[in-house]
Amino acid sequence: MGRWGTAGLCALATAAALTTVHIRRSFRVVAVRGSSMTPTLRDGERVVVRCRPLRKLGRGDVVVLRPPRPTGPPFPGAAVRQRDGGGWHIKRVAALPGDPVPAGIAGAGTRGTVPPGSLVVFGDGPDSVDSRHRGYFDGDQVLGIAIRRLGGAPI
Repeated sequence: MGRWGTAGLCALATAAALTTVHIRRSFRVVAVRGSSMTPTLRDGERVVVRCRPLRKLGRGDVVVLRPPRPTGPPFPGAAVRQRDGGGWHIKRVAALPGDPVPAGIAGAGTRGTVPPGSLVVFGDGPDSVDSRHRGYFDGDQVLGIAIRRLGGAPI
């Protein structure tokens, strides 16, 4: 193989490695645990998550995020498990910073709008433990937006 062939293979290998790193940083696969997102998502389904910060979320997005620190006994909510065993919740965005606070949010008091760096999330199912029970979720704890079922349809 000539000098140009070796250089081409090195360039191709570098491009493949950079693409792999980008994909691993941009997307994750998580498994749904629990029923709080039923009927949209069911226990055991795996979803592809596009990593996104709070500022890139929209109302109605299905997001994966860490729950607020519990102040009482643990809830069975719609936890999801990442490959490393970390605990995640999957919920639908109801309100973002600056939006009016929906009725019934735990700990919201008389505050009229969602505070900076926070969001309000609800599960789609009737047994969801969400902002109605835990209050605001921290925007810094968002992993990203669930975009599709693994091997299946968009969410």
